[in-house]
Amino acid sequence: MKAYKYLHRAPVRVVRINRKAQKLRLRRVMLSLKIALHQEKVETREMLHIYKRHTRGQASKEELAIAHAQFFDVLRGIGLGVFAILPFAPITIPIIVKLGRMVGVEVIPSAFVGKKPTKGNSTEL
Repeated sequence: MKAYKYLHRAPVRVVRINRKAQKLRLRRVMLSLKIALHQEKVETREMLHIYKRHTRGQASKEELAIAHAQFFDVLRGIGLGVFAILPFAPITIPIIVKLGRMVGVEVIPSAFVGKKPTKGNSTEL
């Protein structure tokens, strides 16, 4: 009888637990993606306001440096967007990111790069 319970109930329970864990993991990933996209949106709007002020001669050099950095982030996102529409994107994009890091080039926009927690700061997204 014990063997019957082990063989019969345990797999169903394991499947239910795994399904719930996958839902939670997907939810966490989607929330972090939402936060990163919101951050990129805010930074891009700020970049456009800085460039608008620069055309009027009201922006400082530091603001222009911030705007240029965000512009390069936008270009990085566009570059990855091209690979996202290609077949086998779940395979090619991680390979491109890994190769870029090996060469010393960051391919992912700054909002999507995970912040590494320090010893005093252990918060995660």
